[in-house]
Amino acid sequence: MKAQLESMIRQILSSMGIQYAGDIVFTRTKDKKFGDVSTNIAMVLAKTERKNPRTVAQDIVDRLTLDSALIEKAEIAGSGFINFFFGKNYLFSEIKTILGLGERYGRHLVGNGKKVNVEFVSANPTGPLSIGHGRQAVLGDVISRIMENGGYGVTREYYFNNAGMQMKRLGESVRLRYLELLGETITFPEKHYEGLYIIDIAKQILDEHGDAWREKDYLPFKKVAEEILFANIRQVLKRIDLEFDVYFNEDSLYQNGKIGALVQTFKDRQLAYEKENALWLKTSEFKYDQGQKAENDKVIIKTTGEPTYRLPDMAYHITKFERQFDLMIDIFGADHIAEYPDVLAALKALGYPTERVHVIVHQFVTLSKEGEILKMSKRKANFITIDELVDLLGSDVFRYFLIMRSHHSHLNFDLELAQKETMENPVYYVQNAHARICSIEAKAAERGISIDQNSDVNLSLLVTEIERDIIQKLTEYPELTGRLLSTFEAHPITTYLEELAALYHRYQTAGKKDDRLRVVTSDVELTKARLALCRATRIVLANGLRLLGISQPVRMSREIETESAD
Repeated sequence: MKAQLESMIRQILSSMGIQYAGDIVFTRTKDKKFGDVSTNIAMVLAKTERKNPRTVAQDIVDRLTLDSALIEKAEIAGSGFINFFFGKNYLFSEIKTILGLGERYGRHLVGNGKKVNVEFVSANPTGPLSIGHGRQAVLGDVISRIMENGGYGVTREYYFNNAGMQMKRLGESVRLRYLELLGETITFPEKHYEGLYIIDIAKQILDEHGDAWREKDYLPFKKVAEEILFANIRQVLKRIDLEFDVYFNEDSLYQNGKIGALVQTFKDRQLAYEKENALWLKTSEFKYDQGQKAENDKVIIKTTGEPTYRLPDMAYHITKFERQFDLMIDIFGADHIAEYPDVLAALKALGYPTERVHVIVHQFVTLSKEGEILKMSKRKANFITIDELVDLLGSDVFRYFLIMRSHHSHLNFDLELAQKETMENPVYYVQNAHARICSIEAKAAERGISIDQNSDVNLSLLVTEIERDIIQKLTEYPELTGRLLSTFEAHPITTYLEELAALYHRYQTAGKKDDRLRVVTSDVELTKARLALCRATRIVLANGLRLLGISQPVRMSREIETESAD
């Protein structure tokens, strides 16, 4: 509907001699007396047209040719808003559309098969995945699902490093614990990994090799630890329904010469220079996106000959361009916020189209219980792992709680609320709306009443205010999924689903209080109409939950079913 209205207004503006290439924004009205959607286009144009906004609005409204079956009327409100009131036939036709499309309702073809690379998690195999990695894992997977829902071909990619100082410390940590198990007295250095998982790996090596590795250096210990920890990472991610298409090893960039070739390119183009036995990149001369500017040049190879994080990241992104991705979405934690602008600026200096790269930085996660923040340290391993949280909560609750806040905001994971198997828990609140509809459909089927997309249903019997509210909310779903293709956000899906679930719960509760408002009644035609509305609601709830990677149960626990029946 919004697309039709936009097309109509653009034609009117053209007939008025107004050439406007900007966006025509439509927003849902909060008060029904102001219609269903509103646009401020008259106020946007007033300044350039040197007219009062209401005058511009009146000029537009006077030229509107409305199909009353779709739009009942248009009114001017306030300082120049144009409000549109949807016709009942439009709302009813949307129910039929939902029933006909089913799982395809809310999908888009805008991607047209374009290749999208989504890189996320990318944790080095130095320990179990923590809740911070969990936020990135769920965010990346949901964004991938949103892009697939928009018609894009998505590659989920995990980038990791199995070399460098962190991995050396991992190998050395396991070696020292191995020697300790052999009875030797050790001194455990600072910044090494102290978690129990290190002892577990050392025990496995001891069980397999006895004391034969007593004189070995850290390298074989690192290799075993890496294999064990990375296998654990894959297994844990699979528990939350996440599998990657590509695991890209940073070390391959050295083995295939990509790093060396990039360094030589920087030198050949006079973008890098040597100073104090280090290699510096002329970042102070680079053009940064969004008006950013580096005050100083940055080291890309240290005096030790070891590269900084920036250099392999640059080489890695070049491989994405070489693999011809149309869009690259990088998801980082807030601790990477200072690095990626340098990477993109360097790629731009080399002539790569960095507008294809979209960076998402998510804020940190804290875990709280009974109002107390649980302190966590990965190195000391006094943190709760993804594995432990999934054991405690299940995948659905784990995923939902990590996606229901904007990635721009700090996330407090309320463990106490997450453990509640009640309607207070938002994921159960949404899932229960889906399950209640399944129950209603089953009850109707027992009476021999059912519908499908081909059923002849008299939807004009849906005349109550709550029924209209539900239909209007359903029509917002394709708009939402379309908008998320450009905003790269995920949390609005949870907000939408909770609002839709709230409307449905209110609808069914009203039926418990007033028999005339029940879905299944003695009036077969009315029952079919209300079943159509319920079926459409169930489809949209299921589609939204599917985007979040969350199940769509047909039954809930006895406690939740009892609570919702009260």
